Amino acid sequence: MPDRKVKEDRPVLAVCYDFDKTLSPDDMQAQGYIQKVYDGDVKSFWKETGILARDGDMDSNLAYMYKMKLEAEGREIFSRNKLREYGSKVALFPGVEEWFERIRQYGAQHGVIVEHYIISSGLKEMIEGTSVARAGAFERIYASSFYYNEKGVAVWPAQVVNYTNKTQFLFRIEKGVLDVNDSGVNEFFAPEDIRVPFRNIVYIGDSDTDIPCMKLVNTYGGHSIGIYNNNTADKSKVYKMLRDDRIRYFAPADYTEGSEIDILLKAIIDRTAANEKLESIHYECRRDQEQNAGQQRKKSAKKKA
Repeated sequence: MPDRKVKEDRPVLAVCYDFDKTLSPDDMQAQGYIQKVYDGDVKSFWKETGILARDGDMDSNLAYMYKMKLEAEGREIFSRNKLREYGSKVALFPGVEEWFERIRQYGAQHGVIVEHYIISSGLKEMIEGTSVARAGAFERIYASSFYYNEKGVAVWPAQVVNYTNKTQFLFRIEKGVLDVNDSGVNEFFAPEDIRVPFRNIVYIGDSDTDIPCMKLVNTYGGHSIGIYNNNTADKSKVYKMLRDDRIRYFAPADYTEGSEIDILLKAIIDRTAANEKLESIHYECRRDQEQNAGQQRKKSAKKKA
């Protein structure tokens, strides 16, 4: 049986992130890779990828993965190690380097286990190459990835994560069924056995591709946060997401201590700690009531006998 996480003796807060333009200022592929293997500019690369997806009736993520591999032919060995090398050069927003451990420590100080997850349409291998991933920031990285041959060269897509199937990973996190091939995610879990209830899930993203996850988290009482680039100060996307009830909060992409999102996440941790105390009392009351009902049924059965 695949390894599964079990319910903890303390509440778990799962903070889930998109990657591109949420933790990093630009698409990861456009921070060195496209410029190295493609003759045109970055906009042309994405335009051609869009045409490929449309003309081939193709998933847009499969299209960009194919295009990346195609353009590498004769120029670069398209390998796991090379993608991780490009990932090591990906820029991060201010404060991201220190953010994950700082938030984890704050949670621990308040009796909450904080876990960080990536749910991205970008490339897993490139994310794995980033400094934060190498430092162990993430519990899991759910992202598009390749299958590699015995020489480590990419030959076929292994996973494709698009905006609609991103939501499956929230259910995996909820139940602690993290392995992507574990069908146990479809099993019934009693509410008291859920490892991370949706009220303890935070989703942080920047665009329309995050909306299904944001909406799902919002619907079940969690916290969705829209991110915008502080350098451009363009809030049009987060304004629309807030207006459409996709997010509950928004903040600039500044993860330094004392920033808006830092204060917000710490407030969510505080609320989680308080909420879970109340939930614990609620379940104790339910157990007491059920035990009492069982005793009453036994007494009634004895009288009838």
